[in-house]
Amino acid sequence: MMFLIASLAGLTVAYLLGATPTGYLAGKWLKGVDIRELGSGSTGATNALRTLGKGSGAAVLLLDVLKGVAAILFARWFYAWPSVTPPDLQAWTPWLVCLAGLMALLGHSRSVWLGFTGGKSVATGLGVLLALSWPVGVGGLAVFGVVVAATRIVSLGSMLAAVTAIALVCGLEHPLPYRLMVIAGGLYVLVLHRANVRRLLAGTEPRLGRSRV
Repeated sequence: MMFLIASLAGLTVAYLLGATPTGYLAGKWLKGVDIRELGSGSTGATNALRTLGKGSGAAVLLLDVLKGVAAILFARWFYAWPSVTPPDLQAWTPWLVCLAGLMALLGHSRSVWLGFTGGKSVATGLGVLLALSWPVGVGGLAVFGVVVAATRIVSLGSMLAAVTAIALVCGLEHPLPYRLMVIAGGLYVLVLHRANVRRLLAGTEPRLGRSRV
């Protein structure tokens, strides 16, 4: 019972780290606006860039990435305590760390502080990947950078980065919990972009440097 309670407590902390509404706070503190009422209505870094400016957008991006990194680092530290995960249950540690990563993604997109709204978990997902398996994170980031540079469409780069991360984690040597976490997280990011897919098919998806239609 204590192991279950401690596990849930750790996952709750990971969720709350992800749920920290950096884009919303940046809008309120720096511009005095509610970013949810501007642009796409997302609290993520892309909407922050479009509506708050390059400096604020870059700060939101960095902090969102760090939320994902922090969730994984916290989980690894927390679940390494023998009082939290007894020696006979240490096999559960990788699973709990990966669940913490998923909870951070959920927190970013469904923040308890914002009525369970938020962003699309791309930057936070990158932070989770970099902390969990940096080659997968760097691979996804590289694809994102190339696609956005070529098309100026952030959503397309984000979705292809998620697909790349899934391919890399399956193609490289990784423990099963890591593979399942990246697959689940990547699919979650794709689902969050379903409206973007519709706009891409309709040819109305905004590009960087242009206002959202």
